[in-house]
Amino acid sequence: MQNLIKERILVLDGAMGTMIQQYNLTEADFRGERFQDIPGQLKGNNDLLCLTRPDVIEEIHRKYLEAGADIIETNTFNATSVSMADYHMQPYCREINLAAACLARKIADEYTARTPQKPRFVAGSVGPTNKTCSMSPDVNDPAFRALTFDVLEAAYIEQMEALLEGGVDAILIETIFDTLNAKAAIRAAELSMQKTGRKVPLMLSVTVSDVAGRTLSGQTLDAFLASVQHADIFSVGLNCSFGAKQLKPFLEQLARRAPYYISAYPNAGLPNSLGQYDQTPEDMAAEVKEYIDEGLVNIIGGCCGTTEAYIARYQDLLAGAVPHKPATPSPYLWLSGLELLEVTPEINFVNVGERCNVAGSRKFLRLINEKKYDEALSIARQQVEDGAQIIDVNMDDGLLDAAAEMTTFLNLVASEPDIARVPVMIDSSKWDVILAGLKCMQGKCVVNSISLKEGEEVFIEHARMVKQYGAAVIVMAFDEKGQADTFARKIEVCERAYRILTGKVGFRPQDIIFDPNVLAVATGIEEHNNYAVDFIQAAGWIRRNLPGAHVSGGVSNLSFSFRGNNYIREAMHAVFLYHAIREGMDMGIVNPASSVLYTDIPADILERIEDVVLNRRPDAAERLIETAERLKAEKEGTSGQTSATSHLSWREGTTVEERLQYALVKGIGDYLDEDLHEALKRYPNAVSIIEGPLMAGMNHVGDLFGSGKMFLPQVVKTARTMKRAVAILQPYIEAEKTEGHSAGKVLLATVKGDVHDIGKNIVGVVMACNGYEIIDLGVMVPAERIIETAVREKVDIIGLSGLITPSLEEMVHVVSELERAGLDIPVMIGGATTSKLHTALKIAPVYHAPVVYMKDASLNAPIASRLMNFDLRASFAEELEDEYERLRETSQTRQVKTVSLSEAQKNKLDLWSEK
Repeated sequence: MQNLIKERILVLDGAMGTMIQQYNLTEADFRGERFQDIPGQLKGNNDLLCLTRPDVIEEIHRKYLEAGADIIETNTFNATSVSMADYHMQPYCREINLAAACLARKIADEYTARTPQKPRFVAGSVGPTNKTCSMSPDVNDPAFRALTFDVLEAAYIEQMEALLEGGVDAILIETIFDTLNAKAAIRAAELSMQKTGRKVPLMLSVTVSDVAGRTLSGQTLDAFLASVQHADIFSVGLNCSFGAKQLKPFLEQLARRAPYYISAYPNAGLPNSLGQYDQTPEDMAAEVKEYIDEGLVNIIGGCCGTTEAYIARYQDLLAGAVPHKPATPSPYLWLSGLELLEVTPEINFVNVGERCNVAGSRKFLRLINEKKYDEALSIARQQVEDGAQIIDVNMDDGLLDAAAEMTTFLNLVASEPDIARVPVMIDSSKWDVILAGLKCMQGKCVVNSISLKEGEEVFIEHARMVKQYGAAVIVMAFDEKGQADTFARKIEVCERAYRILTGKVGFRPQDIIFDPNVLAVATGIEEHNNYAVDFIQAAGWIRRNLPGAHVSGGVSNLSFSFRGNNYIREAMHAVFLYHAIREGMDMGIVNPASSVLYTDIPADILERIEDVVLNRRPDAAERLIETAERLKAEKEGTSGQTSATSHLSWREGTTVEERLQYALVKGIGDYLDEDLHEALKRYPNAVSIIEGPLMAGMNHVGDLFGSGKMFLPQVVKTARTMKRAVAILQPYIEAEKTEGHSAGKVLLATVKGDVHDIGKNIVGVVMACNGYEIIDLGVMVPAERIIETAVREKVDIIGLSGLITPSLEEMVHVVSELERAGLDIPVMIGGATTSKLHTALKIAPVYHAPVVYMKDASLNAPIASRLMNFDLRASFAEELEDEYERLRETSQTRQVKTVSLSEAQKNKLDLWSEK
């Protein structure tokens, strides 16, 4: 495959799930004879068919190979213990993967034997699972993770070892929506290849979730490329998410930047209101032709909705096509959070925010000790607003569980898009803390630090692990002899580390950042006087003699002798940075809000500071101390000022409604109490504030999200702010109630197969504010649990939520089970993929009680009120059924009536009949 791809564009197969649906398999097909005792429903567990109906999978592989596919994927997209847990099938994961690989291998080899000039290959399909490592499924607990990196990595290792043993030619990690999940899969692939002794190409395929071109976890494609840059990647590409036309701009972006072969396998257009794909093979081929003609791809295939008919259309497009030429690798350091930070020569210095450090900030330490994480996060946010391009996080304190606090804080940072957009520096002297931090980061972060102080063996081990987790690394100038404090020692240690990292570990030079030790000057000890000069000179030597490497340092260490005098400290930092940056220091841990600039320092003070920093006279320290004492009283009060007031411009000259909407969109809770109390004076009651300006703000968020101007982590943050606002209003709502009884009991659940619950949570908040008692079952809720809870709790209404297309089918299943159970409870349907048409055609017909499609969360309370009133419920149900019937009739008139192929051939146009 490595050789062929240079010569021509290879064809990947189409969708496995779409093909399986054509066979109309029953529950018995999925159970076979072996799995009769497995609880729950197995239908839909397509990977299981490798064991129970291998003939079906074999036939699908053959159809794609007959259509001209060069590469077929194993039927293992969900064959991990994480995904199989929903089906109680974890013990069979290895067997499924091995069987799938052997099956595909057999068919591919059969076709290769027929036409040796066109070899066929097998790609082991590795899906993203149904959980995310980067985001919390609980809007109320953003630090919580339903899945850890270690558990996911172990699941992937089990899968990949079986695939490799079964003979796959490549590992394809596909439909990546969370880069942290992908990083776990990449590391698992490396470890699995080492264990099995089989090195195969590693293919990655990401899916974007909105028109802004970000992944579901919020990353841009450029940030994604930085995150996976450490891996030995064969190809990278896009699949799912959109049709070929909508995917093209993102494919162009990827092709411009990625130094790999490019793959693309889009959906058959965009799904219709029923979740089906209408685009024809001919239409899709016309769009894919642009990919080929413009040299964007090396591998082309199909995703959701595509069959062998689509793949067959590609053959005519490929004659004489020129494969894509991978982009030249960037010569610069790439780091990323949700967005890319490319350290080009134009960026002469990267500010690393220093305040999220328990060792350097008493306030931050106090907040972490007191578990006041919201306030701790505000420190990080302020640093980003003040210009920090990287956030340094350090939890090393004797009274803290540093690894646990690092994990908690980084998980919280991931939920704050204003902070998470920048890379993180994991700062610790404890290896277990660094490791804990690495397992939280979907972006490409910086590890601070490793060193040679424990010898080469430990240094190499740590460096290899940093590389495996996809991070750049800061190397401190320490070795077995101790700290390098002179110029000669600094360059000796740094050069040795550079040779080891580039020669033995395989680090890109650009990912190596040296810290030659910023040490305190003006301490009264003569040996310390040249420390700053030694650092500055070492920075210049490193940049000239260790190509690609960068230089960083903790700048605040320099002025330790003057703690308590902020102005002098900041002035010393400004002078030091001015000279160090000129020599080659291009990164530093600093206070980005520092108000002292080199050019603003008065000449007499500048002279005395430079005397100290540049070690120009023996009495420099004494002279600066005199100056510091003279200036302390007048300068100390102003030195730490920032332009904080400029961040409050959104509150000036605006109405309370505008301020509340801005607070919701930005996720700012600092002024909610003040603004909500102002609103209470203007609105008749607390509920009307929620239904009015707060819901207007949430609707605006929905519009922004839908248009790609906000992405999912921002919406999560908005939901938390909304909940906080409701909490403030709750006492007023309780006081305003005229009666103590509940308006009704409502059960809410995100259906099985779906982990999204932001919309559901908003519905819960709104209905609770209207006096309804809410029972929220959370996400991934099976039909059995919904029914059991509904009966036990005697609920009045059931609300079903879902964001992804498979949720539509599951909703039909849930409502069918309600009917089978003989229940008479009204059902509300909501979520991004739901529609009134789908509800009318698919859900309502299988249930006799009212099934109401809810377009907007603000409608739930008034609709619930009608459903709860038995006098109004009957008439409402009749209105609803009439509307649904009209939709069904309209849908039927829009449908194109088709005839069989044989009948169509009989009616063909005969051009010669009258001649």
